[in-house]
Amino acid sequence: MLETIKQTSDYLKSKIGEIPNTAIILGTGLGELVHEIDDKKEISYTEIPNFPVSTVEGHSGKLIIGTLGGKKVLAMQGRFHYYEGYDMKQVTFPIRVFQALGIEYLFVSNAAGGMNPSFDIGDIMLIEDHINMFPEHPLHGKNFNELGTRFPDMSEAYDKNLRLKAMEIAREKNIKLQHGVYVGVQGPTFETPAEYNFFRVIGGDAVGMSTVPEVIVANHAKMKVLAFSIITDLGVIGKIVEVSHEDVQEAAKIAQPKMAEIMRTIIQRI
Repeated sequence: MLETIKQTSDYLKSKIGEIPNTAIILGTGLGELVHEIDDKKEISYTEIPNFPVSTVEGHSGKLIIGTLGGKKVLAMQGRFHYYEGYDMKQVTFPIRVFQALGIEYLFVSNAAGGMNPSFDIGDIMLIEDHINMFPEHPLHGKNFNELGTRFPDMSEAYDKNLRLKAMEIAREKNIKLQHGVYVGVQGPTFETPAEYNFFRVIGGDAVGMSTVPEVIVANHAKMKVLAFSIITDLGVIGKIVEVSHEDVQEAAKIAQPKMAEIMRTIIQRI
């Protein structure tokens, strides 16, 4: 595994030049944020040694290098999901490569179903914590001390200082920002009403099929993490309606400029 990570990171070092300290993972329908990135260079996942390939509509499958908020960034336009058939080592492999590149900050976005009754479709939720409901853990198996400790602390999986900055920026720019706990599930089915209710009862505010594995590995790698969910459908009892992947993509596209504004500004300030 260590040699595989090194092979991929060496390849990217040869293509990127100056390595940024911030990486961004763009979720379903949020790939439009790449249009905010200037002076960009694109590398298809198919060109990167050992990289999986995204198979989901709305995930283009490109690594973008450029500037956002005047700072150089790496951005994944498309991520990998457990439901696609990848194991957790493959899902989180890009995070290991980012670690080898020296990335310090990881910004993550996703589309999620809102279970908090105060949420509306199109809201942006700042993730404060998560509940891991995936059937496989990304740190399961042999631990490599070079990558992190056997038992990483997760008491602040989402960096408090970054969250405070995001809240400050949202207030400055008059952007409505919700807060809550994200529940990560394997998918690919959307939740039943009973499942939505269960996830709400156990403390969840939004539910989705990604993010948690990457955040766990990023914490194992000692990165500082900031994450947002765009609420693209509602799992509130009495408000649940039939939802499709196309509906999720459309709702995410409408909301993403506000999230892009927060991300761009916070990158300027770190």
